[in-house]
This record gives sequence, C-alpha cells and structure tokens, in this order.
Amino acid sequence: MARFIEIPQSAVPAAGQRTLVHHEGSSIVLFNLDGSLHAIENTCPHSGASLFAGKLAGALLQCPAHGMRFDITRGCTGAQALELKRYPVTRDGDLYRINL
Repeated sequence: MARFIEIPQSAVPAAGQRTLVHHEGSSIVLFNLDGSLHAIENTCPHSGASLFAGKLAGALLQCPAHGMRFDITRGCTGAQALELKRYPVTRDGDLYRINL
C-alpha cells in the first residue's frame, strides 16, 4: 500500500525556502530549490539534530549542530554511513505528494 503525505500547492514553500511537515510523530523538511521540491527527514544522521534551521547554500545544507554538510538532492556527504533519509516528491495536478 502506497503511503504519502499530500501537500496542497498553497503549502509548498516559495523558491529558496523550506517548510516543516509533521507526520505520525516525525518531521520532514520540504525544500524548494528553484522549483524542484526535495524532502528529507528532519534529523541529522550524525548527531540527531534538527536540520530545519540549517544554512542552505545551493543544494548543500549545513547541520546547525556540528557543521556537517549534506547535498539534499542526493542525500550524501561523501561518507556513505551518513546519508540523509530522502523522500521522493511527486506532483498530481495541484497536489504534491511526499512518498514515504
């Protein structure tokens, strides 16, 4: 059974922005990179810190707790053991879906 979170167009962040989506006790950060949506778990795989407030430079997100950088389009830092949990985002008309 497919699981997803529906996001209406009105809740999609503007280009260069992000929003926090809560679902079943966890949180997901939804980024808009020049019109392309990317969703990641709001937890740093290194320290467990929230990534929502991390500094974003292009597609690189810097963890606010310890400075490690992650490519949110690929989920990695170069160290495979420290990959972000990413979720595909699809569009169906005026609805976006974060596929869990």
